[in-house]
Amino acid sequence: MTSLVPLGDQAALAYFADEMSALHFSSVLRQAGHPWIVDIVQAYASVAVFYDLDKIKFHDVAERLRQIAIIPTALDAALKGRRHIIPCCYEFQLDLKRVAEKTGLSGEEVIRLHCDTEYTVYAIGFCPGFPFLGYLPPELCGVRRLDSPRKRLEAGSVGLTGRQTGIYTEIRPGGWNIIGRTPLELVNVEDGYFPIRTGDRVKFERIDSNNYRKLLGKRL
Repeated sequence: MTSLVPLGDQAALAYFADEMSALHFSSVLRQAGHPWIVDIVQAYASVAVFYDLDKIKFHDVAERLRQIAIIPTALDAALKGRRHIIPCCYEFQLDLKRVAEKTGLSGEEVIRLHCDTEYTVYAIGFCPGFPFLGYLPPELCGVRRLDSPRKRLEAGSVGLTGRQTGIYTEIRPGGWNIIGRTPLELVNVEDGYFPIRTGDRVKFERIDSNNYRKLLGKRL
């Protein structure tokens, strides 16, 4: 842990040297099951720990967080997380040609590299359940966002930018480069359905439009 500061009056924000250290910390903290913890939110190299102000104060939270001992064997188990195979139809793409031009690859090479990589969920945000997945293989890195975001992207749109890929879980505006779409329902706010969490792993599986229609609306 590189630093620890208050986040409002009911949370502590811990910073780490890298994403894996933050993932280690949040995984061990979740396993500890402290009754004063309300929520743990990892976002890349930081972890926000929300606590019950009626049960504990920031000074005691900070002391306990600094004293957490990370045991390598426990970490190995914690970091495995859950592995999700997400079908993706690359026929529903808007920017595959742009990505291919920016990377000097063919469209097929872009798709192959995107599917061959297993990603870690380093953050959830932007819209409910949107997974920020890292990291793209070097060959796909460096493609910037669109200069003007689209006003509407369909739920399930799979995009990439910089070093990341991600999935728009709802109909939203967005500026990422869209290279495909998954037919699965990945979020349902009313049902409290959020199957993907930080620390999970994601791999995309290529499907055609026929299989897309068969799977449309099914859950992960």
